[in-house]
Amino acid sequence: MKDRDIVLVKKAIKGNSKALELLLQKHYEQLYRTAYLYVQNKEDSLDIVQETAYQAFRSIKSLKKPEYFMTWLTKIVIHCAMNHYRQRKDVIPLTDEILSKQTSPSTEPAYELMDAIKELKESFRTTLILFYYHDYSIKMISEVMELPEGTVKTNLSRGKQALRKCLKEEMIHG
Repeated sequence: MKDRDIVLVKKAIKGNSKALELLLQKHYEQLYRTAYLYVQNKEDSLDIVQETAYQAFRSIKSLKKPEYFMTWLTKIVIHCAMNHYRQRKDVIPLTDEILSKQTSPSTEPAYELMDAIKELKESFRTTLILFYYHDYSIKMISEVMELPEGTVKTNLSRGKQALRKCLKEEMIHG
């Protein structure tokens, strides 16, 4: 994290809302991409980013080490995205007619990959997203997910295995 950002984080912790707003604007794209990886929907992703900003404003004073701001913020966006994802899974379409009118998902490889990632166990999904989409190190993922590094490595390995299996099944049945 740059020195300029650390100064902004320190100001935000002391109650300067403009400093936090600048930080959130600076990292908006990363927050949005992370949310989108979970829900695959523009509107829901925007809602998650908004909820993340709200949670950040509410709890910025709890951040003890300014250099871990992005780790802290990533943890918030993942938590908000997972909560939203869980809530959406519980939503049932009104009728079979609505379901039959929905277009089938694209057969492009990127969509197949995203669909496969969505099917993974939560801990695998989060580990893979942080490692491959955000280029987080094992150590950083360990801090964000509050897990031992060994567990993160295991989640990464098992997540890749599950993803391979899911994609192979998709190719066979799809």
